[in-house]
Amino acid sequence: MNALTRIRSGGRRAERIAYAVGAALFLSGLAHALVLIITGGSWLGPLSMRKAVTFGLSFGLTLASVAWAASFLTMRPRLRTLLLGAFTAASIAEVALVSMQAWRGVPSHFNFETSFDSAVSMSLAAGGGVLVLTVIGFTAVALVEPGPAAPSLRLAVRAGLVVLLVALATGAVMIGRGVVAARGGDPQLAYTTAGALKPLHAVAMHAILVLPALAWILRFTGHSEAHRLRVVQAAVAADAVLTAVIGVESFTGIDPLAAPLPLLLLSAPAAAVLAGTGIHALSGIEPAVRFVRVLNGKARGR
Repeated sequence: MNALTRIRSGGRRAERIAYAVGAALFLSGLAHALVLIITGGSWLGPLSMRKAVTFGLSFGLTLASVAWAASFLTMRPRLRTLLLGAFTAASIAEVALVSMQAWRGVPSHFNFETSFDSAVSMSLAAGGGVLVLTVIGFTAVALVEPGPAAPSLRLAVRAGLVVLLVALATGAVMIGRGVVAARGGDPQLAYTTAGALKPLHAVAMHAILVLPALAWILRFTGHSEAHRLRVVQAAVAADAVLTAVIGVESFTGIDPLAAPLPLLLLSAPAAAVLAGTGIHALSGIEPAVRFVRVLNGKARGR
């Protein structure tokens, strides 16, 4: 329960701030979802309040996940504070600017209609650059320093950060494509070309939560570390296959929900394996193991 203790009271100041901000951003997303439902607004298009919903929910989860995963890394306090502080500030800026533009009823990205809108669009792009740089920093530390003692958790944190980099790199490509199209006088093309990469961006974004959470849950089971490592390895491999397939589909303009059979034969089993590792971990948590041990002890005593 050490991780829960760190989150509740013993965490570093930068981590506690990140958790609090992450919760606030997540609640912001929920609040905007409620507004969207009550007003009956559209869930589609660049003017939809949906963007405030997705940015709030996604950044809230991602910020808390990055702070938690980074808490297992061995790094200098100042570097940790710098990286996590920059990631937190950029997350706040991204959600705040997108939400502001949603309330103003104008597009948040690729909008160069006025000098103010141009400043917002470029600020969002700059914020994305900060996110990429900070995650590169965390990933470099994770790959170089020893990190968590348990190999399963170490692998999960490293893989989660690498896949998060894929998500952020995809976001950078989306912005680059969109800016070129918008500056060329075709804003609709900007939204179309950038939107095509959304599936990859979304799937890769939350590996930093899923993989470390799996490794952490496995610590509360009765399985050996060797077994836990094999489960995490299976999850990492499945996530890599799923991300790769979605990436191919996104860059070739294929709808993941209408993908050809060869791609489905890769993505569907990968998703099933990923889900199966989670079910396996949850089904073996320590209370159940202890209950079985008690029953076995009573049976031997008869």
